[in-house]
Amino acid sequence: MSAEPVPTSDADDPYVWLEEVEGADALGWVRERNSHAHATLGASDDFAATEASIREVLDSDDRIPEVSQVGDHLYNFWRDAAHERGIWRRTTLGSYRTGSPDWETVLDLDALAAAEGESWVWHGASVLRPTPEQLAAGEPWRRALVDLSPGGSDADVTREFDLVDKRFVPAAEGGFDRPLAKGGLAWADEDTVYVFTDFGPGTTTPSGYPRIVRLWRRGTPLADAVTVYEGTADDMYIAGRRLRAPGFERDVVTRSIAFYRSETYLVDAVGTAGQQLTKIDVPDSAEVGFHREWLLVELRDDWSVTTGTGGRTYRAGSLLAAPADDFLAGSRELTVLFEPTATTSLVGASWTRHHLVVNVLDDVKNRLHVLTPPDLPAEPGTPWSRSELPVGGELLTVGVRAVDPVDSDDVWVVTTGFLTPSTFSRATVAGPGAEPREPEVLKSAPAFFDASGMVVEQHFATSDDGTRVPYFVVGRQELVRGGTHAAPTLLWGYGGFEHPILPGYSGATGRAWLERGGVYAVANIRGGGEYGPAWHQAALREKRHRAYEDFAAVARDLVARGITSPEHLGMEGRSNGGLLAGNMLTRYPELFGAVIVGVPLLDMKRYSHLLAGASWMAEYGDPDTDDWEFIRTFSPYHLFDAARSHPPVLFTTSTKDDRVHPGHARKMAALMLGAGKDVTYYENVEGGHGGAANNAQAAHMAALHWTFLRERLA
Repeated sequence: MSAEPVPTSDADDPYVWLEEVEGADALGWVRERNSHAHATLGASDDFAATEASIREVLDSDDRIPEVSQVGDHLYNFWRDAAHERGIWRRTTLGSYRTGSPDWETVLDLDALAAAEGESWVWHGASVLRPTPEQLAAGEPWRRALVDLSPGGSDADVTREFDLVDKRFVPAAEGGFDRPLAKGGLAWADEDTVYVFTDFGPGTTTPSGYPRIVRLWRRGTPLADAVTVYEGTADDMYIAGRRLRAPGFERDVVTRSIAFYRSETYLVDAVGTAGQQLTKIDVPDSAEVGFHREWLLVELRDDWSVTTGTGGRTYRAGSLLAAPADDFLAGSRELTVLFEPTATTSLVGASWTRHHLVVNVLDDVKNRLHVLTPPDLPAEPGTPWSRSELPVGGELLTVGVRAVDPVDSDDVWVVTTGFLTPSTFSRATVAGPGAEPREPEVLKSAPAFFDASGMVVEQHFATSDDGTRVPYFVVGRQELVRGGTHAAPTLLWGYGGFEHPILPGYSGATGRAWLERGGVYAVANIRGGGEYGPAWHQAALREKRHRAYEDFAAVARDLVARGITSPEHLGMEGRSNGGLLAGNMLTRYPELFGAVIVGVPLLDMKRYSHLLAGASWMAEYGDPDTDDWEFIRTFSPYHLFDAARSHPPVLFTTSTKDDRVHPGHARKMAALMLGAGKDVTYYENVEGGHGGAANNAQAAHMAALHWTFLRERLA
């Protein structure tokens, strides 16, 4: 078999025609490959049984309906067998506490899709909080902005919805209705919204995101909306919003220059001739947030400041606080709320009415702390009181979000683990000196698979440069503890955009893999956020190779422990993880018996010209500059060597993915097929970057994955 030429430019790329997303030739190729995938993987009884088993989990009425509180109601979006596209529904807290809550349907997406002839996918909703005067008068929470996507693309529409009458408010009645584009609406008040969207030629960034934010008043044409802020042609995303805590209302514009670089502005006299913008004076790599009197600053890089008593340098990964008015007046007296150590990092911080719940990872294990600010005015640097929120457990992931940060100190708490079904609880955050209260467990998910005899362990591998890389292993005890079993093992990873990969329960993984003797492993490689900004920055741009060396080190460690062998070890990654998978396929093919590459980046010479790719140059570099010299070292489309042996590979993507172009997967699959490699390819026509628009599609895609792995790694 002669080797396929590896493309070095657009001119000699034999598969560039596959970048035409809806092109007749490209879609003909996709249909042919989909037919091949169904013939080789989807025709067996085992596939059908796997698909049915996973669909049962996805459609189960026993799943936890996570909720958000809106006034006196709890809202939830729900999909099941009877509601393929889903329903937006509500109940009361009292009813939710029962075994069979009384749900009221607010919006039926299946009915809407049928009536409008559009494959709507739910993208979420934002509800306007009534003013204190309206609440005192007994007025209901009425106004919502609903985001809907055709087929699951990132581009969506926003429509105003009446929660009392349970109907969309037509534009003819003054309802807000944003046409299809990447962007959104955000409430300013009941008659005004911030709008950031595609206003026509020249109003979007190179990634297709909004470059301009305007103030749009009810009953006026969108074209007449008043410009609040306009970014530059090279920015990534511009947006605006109003913070509506009574007495602390603020109008805010965010200018995303690139990933990890942004500016935040406070806007006075917004939308008027006297409008003024004040930039928050923090490093552009920092994130800022307001809550009532307080300003929080989360650092990605070290920050040196000068104060009245001298100066200080705050470490990257720290969380800082200051009275907002003092900071805006020029004071730089800051209180350190969290400072990272060698093993700890900040996952998030959630405000309640009086407290801040700080979520910390310690060697990829959650810990929750409650911080209570001092009453203002206070002496600069006055420490915040500290107490604990008693939730969690060893090797469990804990997520926390406020029930109502304006009026309540309650939080929603979700706990989950690889072998521990999720629980959904409500807890009241207690301040210093108060007795901590155990959370009230509202819902517990059932076990969807038999985990008896299974264990979860955390290990550490050593990367090429000596770095200690954590990973989790899940499976039957006799397999996870190692020996000579050489168990079929799936190793999953991501390693990018400062995103940590944490333990979580998956009934589908349990049924399709763990119950059938498979081992599941998750690698916490550099590039992710498991150890904060430094862990992420260690694999940026020219240092990208470290993420791949870390993953390879974990693969070798699984073999060294006797858990598996290369021919029985598979790996999977999606999106940025798909780039990881492509690098395993081309740089370390000898380590794996099968590879799954999902919605991937693969042609790193072209990525910045395809869909949202230009927004990721802070992560990977600019291939149109000298950066290409290091980018080409992790571009799988250019690293492919037909003369090498490669493990069987499954590529999956979506025609509707308008974030990572499906051309990446199409071209790589075609290149490898042309070299006679063992390639399976499947492209879902819907689903966007998530890969599936409903539970049926999700079950089908998952069954393809698990069937492929079982057949190749058995």
